[in-house]
Amino acid sequence: LRPIIHLLQVSLLLTALACAGTPPAAPTFNKDILPILQTRCQPCHRPGEIGSMPLITYEQTRPWAKAIVEAVKTNKMPPWFADKCCGEFSTEHILKPEEIAAIDQWVAGGALEGKKKDAPRPIRWTNDWKIDGPSVVVSLPHAFDVPANAKIDYQYVILPIDLAEDKWVSAIEIHPSDRSVVHHAVLYVRTRESTWLRNVPRMTMYAPPPGSVVTPDDLLAQATIDILAVYTPGSPAAIWPEGMGKKLPAGSDLVLQLHYTSKKTPASDRTSIGINFLKERPAHRVLTLQMQNRAIVIPPGASDYHASVSGVMPRDAFLLSMFPHMHVRGSAFEYAIVQPDGKLLTLLRVKPYD
Repeated sequence: LRPIIHLLQVSLLLTALACAGTPPAAPTFNKDILPILQTRCQPCHRPGEIGSMPLITYEQTRPWAKAIVEAVKTNKMPPWFADKCCGEFSTEHILKPEEIAAIDQWVAGGALEGKKKDAPRPIRWTNDWKIDGPSVVVSLPHAFDVPANAKIDYQYVILPIDLAEDKWVSAIEIHPSDRSVVHHAVLYVRTRESTWLRNVPRMTMYAPPPGSVVTPDDLLAQATIDILAVYTPGSPAAIWPEGMGKKLPAGSDLVLQLHYTSKKTPASDRTSIGINFLKERPAHRVLTLQMQNRAIVIPPGASDYHASVSGVMPRDAFLLSMFPHMHVRGSAFEYAIVQPDGKLLTLLRVKPYD
């Protein structure tokens, strides 16, 4: 037996040496890159979505190979701009170092397609609801026409839901019919007592007249209204953790703000709202409130201008999320809590802000 064992040991040693001397195979699209695209890129980069080009097949992806590797190495894609200095976020969508390295090696190796059999099963992307149900669906009164190559003012529409009693909500989804032209959408609940947009008829698309001035009373009325959900390209539906929910008071209306982005060709969109109701009141109420500035006139030639807005929470609260948003060519955005000793605790920093 000893000679046989000895020969086996030599054979294994030679095999190990041969493997050690063989360079690793270059990554291929089907085996190494497509799985990354499916989870990280295709939610936006597919037909009907906001991404400028689809990245579903090799033929679609190959012409963009150099642009893709540049975008991921400079962290321009996927779009996630929170500074690593502060906070950890469950919604963070950034590529892992090994995923960036795989894309870099794929392009450096000639962006090969590889074997068809190595490709994962294609994801069956649909325009279905992301929430179960939903219990109730409320839609725009009609499709909104988005002309080609146009600048479109924010659109508001008041959607009645005719609730005879208070309702509690576990999930809400803003569901555009053409996501490629919806830059973002915000859904508010306007209570019976609110004066906001009371001069606007229900179920009518409304844009504030050009040059109109937003009064402090209008800003206050809007800022004190609960935001039910926000839609941005690639974002998930608003689904709150167990034991939490949003309140829809009796007699309230929904107010949907839509920001459309024109394309090179005409389009139309009829956004719908899906709502799932809870059977009983949750342990915790979720509120989404906004702190916002009035229009600020920045002095000509100013190279460093700082604007801030602040508020005081009336009681202790558990912070679920933050949503930075501004309409100027700002360079940075930051959230901070003023602690009892006066020191600032930074929760989120976006710098540079795009």
